[in-house]
Amino acid sequence: MIVEALIPGEAHALPGPLLTELTALYVSNRAFQELSGDFPDPDDIRPEQVAASLADELAQPGTEVLLARSEGRLVGIAVTLATHPDPARPDPWIGLLMVDARAHRSGHGSRLAAFVEDRFRAAGRSGLCLAVLENNSRALAFWTSLGYRETDRRRDLAHGRPCVVLRKAL
Repeated sequence: MIVEALIPGEAHALPGPLLTELTALYVSNRAFQELSGDFPDPDDIRPEQVAASLADELAQPGTEVLLARSEGRLVGIAVTLATHPDPARPDPWIGLLMVDARAHRSGHGSRLAAFVEDRFRAAGRSGLCLAVLENNSRALAFWTSLGYRETDRRRDLAHGRPCVVLRKAL
């Protein structure tokens, strides 16, 4: 798997083929899109919505968007935050990790998560956190299988959705 980072400011000017790939990845995860409510219509996610979403992510200080490819095909995306907006939470965060639904259960998600963990470990960070929507049992099972443990339950900052906060020591 090859991982590349999007450059801040690049999201609104994504090349057409890449934006098409990203949109297809988001569209493939209809069940997640329906749970999250991140897009107005999970059956009609448009490239301009994906570009705007990624631009919003990259506008936040310390955010990185990583794209994972396997055999030249986009198979996953990870959005990381060097620090949480709440200063009482010093660990870096995974804001999103999504694998193309057609490639679920092929190890791409685990490899992408390990890549993110290794980067933060190499940067001297001691833990990594994330939040899973309470109603997303598949994601909760995935993250706990990778060694993440529940530390809190709270509403997310963006939309007030109930979440399970997980952390893994690095």
